[in-house]
Amino acid sequence: MEIGIDSFAATEAGDVLIDSEKSANSLEELLQRIEQADRVGLDVFGIGEHHRKEFLDSATAIILAAAASRTKNIRLTSAVSVISAADPVRVFQEFATLDLISKGRAEIVAGRGSFTEAFPLFGLKLNDYDKLFAEKLDLLLKIRDKETISWQGQFRPSLTNQSIYPRPFQKKLPIWLGVGGTPASFARAGSLGLPLMVAVIGGETHRFRPLIDLYREAGAKAGHPEETLKVGLHSLGYVAKTTKEALENYYPGYAQTFTRIGKERGWPPVTLDHFYAQTGETGALVVGSSEEVAEKIIRHSEALGGISRFTFQMDNAGLSHSQLMASIELIGKEVLPSVKQFLG
Repeated sequence: MEIGIDSFAATEAGDVLIDSEKSANSLEELLQRIEQADRVGLDVFGIGEHHRKEFLDSATAIILAAAASRTKNIRLTSAVSVISAADPVRVFQEFATLDLISKGRAEIVAGRGSFTEAFPLFGLKLNDYDKLFAEKLDLLLKIRDKETISWQGQFRPSLTNQSIYPRPFQKKLPIWLGVGGTPASFARAGSLGLPLMVAVIGGETHRFRPLIDLYREAGAKAGHPEETLKVGLHSLGYVAKTTKEALENYYPGYAQTFTRIGKERGWPPVTLDHFYAQTGETGALVVGSSEEVAEKIIRHSEALGGISRFTFQMDNAGLSHSQLMASIELIGKEVLPSVKQFLG
């Protein structure tokens, strides 16, 4: 199993005030955390894509390219690329260039994203949500698989015998499909034979097993080899020296962030009881000591029929840079070896 970190490039301490100096500092600290993840042996680091005041990840590939120049081994991926609101030609070109810079360490996780601010920003209609995603994913995969293509769709100008450059360092640029909880998305990933990245940010992780079974069944039915049907799990998490310390560090910022988002989406405010339920044995939050977190990752993997990748999303809880650096070190030096030793 690969273990890594996903980040949304949160502004300093979640500050939503625009301050160029703080923003520059936040990005520098993010790059330091990616260097730290590479140094302690983590497998992958992902950067999300948002177009909101509290996040600095609207130009994902640029952040990853900066990280590529400062790292040696870690894989660098989007988490996710919101292709519904993007031009797949440009997405491919950016990540193919990243792949060349990093000498074969680039990946794309293509998805719809959990926010919708990109649609009005780029002049798109939310009513076209599903059609946009299906069409643009189709084009992205065709560009990935062939240097020269002809293609016609509803939302983008046609391509006629058009070659797309540059080509990546890797023979086939890895593209994962990022999904939430929609059965059709799981089935689509299986039918296309794409690796699946499941974002579980609440509830009980084992409840996703029927959807992952649907993914694997769709993949088998479409004739894709079992080894290509990989499952990754993106979860909110944090590791400290003790579980008590981890819970005390994580809760205040987590409650503040999700209470604020809840106001947008009609969720109730976060309570301490809710938090403890989520950090319990089957809850989605992976927060605790190295030992407890490693055991929970293994438990989640077993409940889902085996996962190939697990990524922590930590910077949603207003944690300091030093806390995040220490957590990444614990994940690399203690959690990762424990998980890999258990799995053999």
